[in-house]
Amino acid sequence: MTQNATRLRLSAACIYELILLFALWMLCTWIFVRLFGQATPPYKRLQLQFFLWLVTGAYFIWCWSKTGQTLATKTWKIRLINQQNSTLSIKQAIIRYAMASLSILICGLGFIWALVDKEGLFLHDRLLKSRFIRMA
Repeated sequence: MTQNATRLRLSAACIYELILLFALWMLCTWIFVRLFGQATPPYKRLQLQFFLWLVTGAYFIWCWSKTGQTLATKTWKIRLINQQNSTLSIKQAIIRYAMASLSILICGLGFIWALVDKEGLFLHDRLLKSRFIRMA
């Protein structure tokens, strides 16, 4: 049986993931501004935010459905798997990204859920029957 990733390992991977995402967002913002001009008007700011959300989703969905690992989870030697112990399908990855996004919109409650979950799973992982495991 595979061992679930510890909360400490998951937390470290999340922090590292945020650092990587900031770099990705800065690059994508630069590209957006070069192509469309400043994003100071409210409608352009919303377009930029939507663009960054799509790019972030493409990154996560690609990683989760191809190898089950993002750059951060590779570093911390953890992998996302589904109930069949394999990588998520594209459909599962899209649903997971949508649920995680919704969780962020409601003050991160789906992530905070991991603090009280007996297995330390995020709410979206509990509902999708996916989990992070520790790699050997």
